[in-house]
Amino acid sequence: MTLDERVLRAVRVKAARTGRRDSEVIEDALRRDLGLEQLERIWEKSGLGEDEALALAVKEQHKSRRG
Repeated sequence: MTLDERVLRAVRVKAARTGRRDSEVIEDALRRDLGLEQLERIWEKSGLGEDEALALAVKEQHKSRRG
């Protein structure tokens, strides 16, 4: 994976400030942006299958971005 130098620098600064590894900062940002946290919460609270939960998470993510 290749990252823009400015992005990587920001990752390293945040990692240093929070006492985490660069990879943890990147993974957390990707999980937030991809809506994986929402998806995991939906799976935990429902009896939905993976495909149904993913569709619902995407729908909710789109709604939250519009509002």
